[in-house]
Order: sequence, then structure tokens, then C-alpha cells
Amino acid sequence: MAQNERSLVIIKPDAVQRGLIGEILARYEQRGLRIAALKLELITREIAERHYGEHKDKPFFAGLVEFITSAPSVLMVLEGPEAIRIIRDTNGDTKPAQALPGTIRADFGLTIDRNLVHASDSIESAADEVANFFGDGSIIDYTRAIDSWINGD
Repeated sequence: MAQNERSLVIIKPDAVQRGLIGEILARYEQRGLRIAALKLELITREIAERHYGEHKDKPFFAGLVEFITSAPSVLMVLEGPEAIRIIRDTNGDTKPAQALPGTIRADFGLTIDRNLVHASDSIESAADEVANFFGDGSIIDYTRAIDSWINGD
């Protein structure tokens, strides 16, 4: 059986402004992922700079921070077997023109600057990112009646 993982997902300001929250959220749920935390928030500059800290010395850093703090985002923690890979496959390539048809970015995105969603890329980054956005302990552990049908437990 695959390892249960936790990942941060951000539905970015472009997707929120375009009214795509429900469509994007539905895709994750349809894959069988469980929502452990969910909130609509205007990300602060401090949290954004910490989130994008690995890019601090790159020329696009200021633009990343400016964009993610420009309007509300939906922040969530998703869980499930191999959640990190499944979420990233569901999102598609960061360059929407190169994303596979049927992925979020291929279906709704046009440019790398407005690629709609962010997801953790490893178990380690997921732990850091979840702590950055949900350090207040607002993650809920529960079992859905359908989990055994999804996970084979």
C-alpha cells in the first residue's frame, strides 16, 4: 500500500479572480484526496517571502511575492496515498502550454506567470509549507466513509 502523504496546495489569485475555485477543488476531490484544512486568505508579504525564500536572489522573486499577495488565495492541505505526486500530476507542468490535456494548467492556464496553482514538490517541502501556512494547528484529522474504497484499507 502507498504511503499516506500531506501536501500544501495554493489556488492562486489568478484562479480565485477567474472563479475557478470550485472546479479546481473538485479535481483534487475526484482523485480521492482528502481535504485536511482549507481557508481563503490574503497572503501577507512576510509569509510570501518565506514561502518563496529559495528564490530570494533570483530576478523574478519580487514578482512572485507581488503576485501571490495581490488578491486572495485558497490555501489547503490535502492528504492521501502518494498525494504529492498525484497533486502535481493533476496540476500539470508549470508551463501551461507544455501541460498534458486534462490537467488544471493545460485546461485553464496560458502562461507560467499565471499558472493557477501551487503544490509542494516533496515530503520535506510539504512539511515546511504546511507549517508556514497552517502553523496554527487548524489541520483536522478525520476519516471519510469512502476512504476504504479509495485507499483499499
